[in-house]
Amino acid sequence: MSVTVVDLKIGQKGIIREFTEDVLPIKLLELGCLPGNEIEIVQIAPFNDPVYVNVNGSHIAIRRSTARLIALDIIEDV
Repeated sequence: MSVTVVDLKIGQKGIIREFTEDVLPIKLLELGCLPGNEIEIVQIAPFNDPVYVNVNGSHIAIRRSTARLIALDIIEDV
């Protein structure tokens, strides 16, 4: 089982590894949501949807259903 964006806690970071499906909104790709980039959970909205993330300095809100499509390698705090 791979870790996705929805598995992160607030403040936790990960490196985007891949997308679990080939369909991802073009806008996310344009904002830097690409494999190899760092992503961090900034805030989770009431009722857990959407989640607010920081990708390359851009704060964006994405639906949990979309966040589940982004597989990560978690960055461990040292």
